[in-house]
Amino acid sequence: SNYFSVEPPGKEVTNSNNHKKQDFANCDTHDTINTHDTSNTNIDTNKPLTSDSEHLGWTHINQNNLDISYSIILSKKVCQDMFDKLESEIEYFTGPLARVKIFGKSHPIPRQQSAYGDPGLTYRYSGTTVPAMQWTDTLIRLRDLVEQKTGVKYNFVLVNRYKNGEDKMGDHKDDEKELVKNVAIASLTLGAERDFIFKHQDRRTNKVENVKLVLKSGMLLLMNPPTNTFWYHGLPPRKTCHQPRINLTFRLISPV
Repeated sequence: SNYFSVEPPGKEVTNSNNHKKQDFANCDTHDTINTHDTSNTNIDTNKPLTSDSEHLGWTHINQNNLDISYSIILSKKVCQDMFDKLESEIEYFTGPLARVKIFGKSHPIPRQQSAYGDPGLTYRYSGTTVPAMQWTDTLIRLRDLVEQKTGVKYNFVLVNRYKNGEDKMGDHKDDEKELVKNVAIASLTLGAERDFIFKHQDRRTNKVENVKLVLKSGMLLLMNPPTNTFWYHGLPPRKTCHQPRINLTFRLISPV
């Protein structure tokens, strides 16, 4: 196999825009993680989000300088509610901000993208400088929950919307100089599940296997240092997926 098998949550692994309301059926049958369905829960939009996932536990992987943790932190009903709110709140980039430079050539980003954060913050990657728009109400609620789970005060979030399995993200490292060192990047998934692949930078010589996670709606993934120093990550296409996915990557970046 080309992939390291990942255990279900609660295990520690140390060895080898026409936006319509969507219903998140799984794109296919990669059921490696059980979600906690609280479909009868009433959502009070005036209260902070809370997590009932403590009893589900966290999965930890720590090997070959890959240090990640993940857990389902939101119920299916809350995920749907948050997704619907983001669909009406988020303004996605157009024009030059919707393009990246790869080997000196400009290419359209193969997904929708936007950024929000504290006033004056910018984030530069792939030849593009991204300005942070003002936090929306829903992003604030989700940020506060992520901060509660991680103990980190994040000041920036990159929003990526994948309309279906054709949209993707190429292999890359989140190692830009603006990122505060030794702070985890927190990635929250809402919507369709997708594969997420980690590849060691020296895999051709050290033969370290790729690591594949299936990111499900409501899952929070923490990429702890030194993961982004040694490992690339990407989200490949999945032809069988016909539903949208929104991903929020919360970051702590240094002001210019």
